[in-house]
Amino acid sequence: MMAKKPKFQAPNGMHDILPQDQVFFQKVYGTAQNMANFCGFQRIDTPLIEMAELFSRGIGISTDVVEKQMYTFRTRGGDYLALRPELTAGIARAYMEHGMFNLPQPLKFYSAGPLFRQERPQAGRFRQFHQVNFEVLGEESPVIDAQIIQIYYNLLRELKIKNIIVEINSIGASCCRPYYKKLLTGYFRSRESSLCSDCRRRLRDNPLRILDCKEEKCQPVKAQAPQLVDHLCEECKSHFKEVLEFLDEIEVPYRLNPYLVRGLDYYTKTVFEIFEDTEEGQKIGALAAGGRYDGLVKTLGGKETPACGGAAGVERLIIILKEKIKKEVSPSFKKVFLAQLGQLSKRKSLKLFEEFRRAKIPVAESLGKDSLKTQLRTADKLGATFTLILGQKEALDGTIIIRDMKSGKQETVKLEKVVKEMQRRIKK
Repeated sequence: MMAKKPKFQAPNGMHDILPQDQVFFQKVYGTAQNMANFCGFQRIDTPLIEMAELFSRGIGISTDVVEKQMYTFRTRGGDYLALRPELTAGIARAYMEHGMFNLPQPLKFYSAGPLFRQERPQAGRFRQFHQVNFEVLGEESPVIDAQIIQIYYNLLRELKIKNIIVEINSIGASCCRPYYKKLLTGYFRSRESSLCSDCRRRLRDNPLRILDCKEEKCQPVKAQAPQLVDHLCEECKSHFKEVLEFLDEIEVPYRLNPYLVRGLDYYTKTVFEIFEDTEEGQKIGALAAGGRYDGLVKTLGGKETPACGGAAGVERLIIILKEKIKKEVSPSFKKVFLAQLGQLSKRKSLKLFEEFRRAKIPVAESLGKDSLKTQLRTADKLGATFTLILGQKEALDGTIIIRDMKSGKQETVKLEKVVKEMQRRIKK
């Protein structure tokens, strides 16, 4: 008989981060934080809820994110709000709201946290997901584009992800994009019957979005479309050339993708996506992506502010991490388990825990249990290498037993020497 499902479950597309998964999240966030510290990026956190108009205006009213994927609601006071679907617009809003344009430029921000989109749940794609963002505001030099790409490339390498490839393109700016859009509209209009229903709508609203379509039906038409890179103005062409030269200089591997446009309207000039260049990596999708967004702050009502940034999908990185570095960050990282018997032992255990904490040695325990057999079984399930046994006799004698869980051998040592002894054994 099949077990009855619990009445209450996580909403479709949303997931619990269980204890065995926390270690992977800590690995990604810790590596990103170290990268931020090294590269001079300051932490910024924005609300999970923003005015919905921030995204409809900033991301684009006709984008899939705004049209189909945003969680929106109206408050009792009449405010129309949204759960944030991305971080960049909120960071741009904070930059304006707090007058950061008056500070010495550029400003470098690092942010991380949960986001929400009503997408169809699939591998590496959730309705609540987490991202790590690096953003630079107030600098137009192409060296910043290369630096952002380098940060994500190095982040993936630090996480032991290999076969990394950057796909890159330039989508121009207001000086050259209108002519290209006109060219693109003419091309797709003559082939409208070969497009999916969404792309026929995109043809009216924003033909560039067709290049971002993943529907099989649209791929042959898309593959023959005019390439934007052939119609860039001299300024955008020069900017893109310099970005590629910087990437060559720092030996970041890339390939040109003339049909890469990204799904958000605020992008200008450089856009990029970073993949693990394997069959499995292509199934998961981009591990990191971003680009330049020189017009976003002005679109939201601020001053003209050049900017560039990107985001890495934490859940997608973890899918790869679980396969590639499972042994390195195994949930059984707590090599020491402390078993105790009796009230006096419990009291001494708490003091002993503090000594291990100061020595930065993680220790697992089951203080609520009194049976030694039960505690040893727990230690075995956790994969502990050593179990410390503090019984009533040992508590009175000021000693403790060290049990090697693999060999079963036991040794009694003085309680005040056990921390140093465990440091020595763990390092072996």
